[in-house]
Amino acid sequence: MRPSATILGMSFQWLTMRISEERDRRAKEAAITARLPGALEELYRQLSACVTSYGEAFGPEAAEIQFNPGKIRVTAREERDGRWETTARLEVTVMPSLPGFKVDQGTDEPLLIDIGLLPGEKLYYRNADQYLTADEMTRRILDRTLFPKLKD
Repeated sequence: MRPSATILGMSFQWLTMRISEERDRRAKEAAITARLPGALEELYRQLSACVTSYGEAFGPEAAEIQFNPGKIRVTAREERDGRWETTARLEVTVMPSLPGFKVDQGTDEPLLIDIGLLPGEKLYYRNADQYLTADEMTRRILDRTLFPKLKD
């Protein structure tokens, strides 16, 4: 049975409006959730370009990126005594409940990146109420892992 805002001949205008708002919210959330796998693949391409540049500067063993369904892993290494040792790792996972990405950088607080839809079905990215460009998003994700000894 479909909910009705009319009970015993009384119309509850606020209820009709809230039902409409909730339908819109659910449709928008479903659209964003459907876009998460593609957004993660796009993020992987962007992070891969950064990891490739880092490898060109410090050697191909200096960083590695892996893509698995729903997850990206980045490992940074430093050469010590002729051997490559892992210095940092991060993991980006899809978080449908956000909706967006959770970036675990080995710190107490993960980096949370919200994803939303703009007109024209374009995605936006936001962290702590600040909208992020691709440049800023890749910096926030990779900076601590690739450059842990440099200050912000």
